[in-house]
Amino acid sequence: MQFLRSLTVWFLILLGAIANGGLREAILLPRLGTLPAFVLSGAMLALLILGVALASIGWLRIHRASSALKTGAFWLLLTLGFEFGFGHFIQGKSWPVLLEAYTFQDGNIWPLVLVATLFAPLIAWRIRGGSPS
Repeated sequence: MQFLRSLTVWFLILLGAIANGGLREAILLPRLGTLPAFVLSGAMLALLILGVALASIGWLRIHRASSALKTGAFWLLLTLGFEFGFGHFIQGKSWPVLLEAYTFQDGNIWPLVLVATLFAPLIAWRIRGGSPS
């Protein structure tokens, strides 16, 4: 049951990430330029992930720091699997092109978003009153 709940929340994060990408491409890039658009979009996505984690932490029934970290690791693996799987096999992007997102080039802070994904459940658990294990 914990697995299904974590997967459900990750799908909500995925929908938010898709909307974030659409916002970046349609509004932020044309108005702000590449560097500010990518930094702002990445920061907004990290905050969205933390917000979803905060809103769902009780429903996820996380009661220990270790469970929070396992949930974050699960979300991170799903995200990486989606990014590389969808990007390579559906969009037809080469591996080097996909790996460019991990270089901080042009303000792309994607690696920091991944760190936020990993630690969002733990941060949410602590904010909601979880004590250090």
